[in-house]
Amino acid sequence: MADNVTPEVRSKMMSSIRGKDTKPELIIRRGLHRLGYRFRLHDKRLPGTPDLVFQKHQAVIQVQGCFWHGHECHLFKWPSTRKEFWKAKITGNRERDICNLLALDNLCWRTLTIWECALKGHARLPIEEVLKESACWLKDGIGSLSIMGRVEA
Repeated sequence: MADNVTPEVRSKMMSSIRGKDTKPELIIRRGLHRLGYRFRLHDKRLPGTPDLVFQKHQAVIQVQGCFWHGHECHLFKWPSTRKEFWKAKITGNRERDICNLLALDNLCWRTLTIWECALKGHARLPIEEVLKESACWLKDGIGSLSIMGRVEA
């Protein structure tokens, strides 16, 4: 299927997509703050510049967009144009994510990845459930975790 906008318009649209302070990230930040958790944002001293850093809990939370990080869920679909570009871009993001998670693990940081599909789309979870699971994970101090939308049967 051909793109229905000009390359200039598409470029402007793509450049306006944020890497930080995204809507899903803000939902998680506000919810955890309301529950009494305090954190740093986008700490550049840590691998991958995690979205939320909980020094007290030696834990970080990443809120990942399903498209940009190639999450195999209902929100992700390989683009039909410029296939080589998108394959390299998304594959590179996935590889970088794995390297960053390993580096954080080697530094004894626990990681929680909250996928966009947990907060958006028909498979989303109730936000209070995501926040409760995140808070329990922070309190328990055990391992790393990933939260994603409901798996469809």
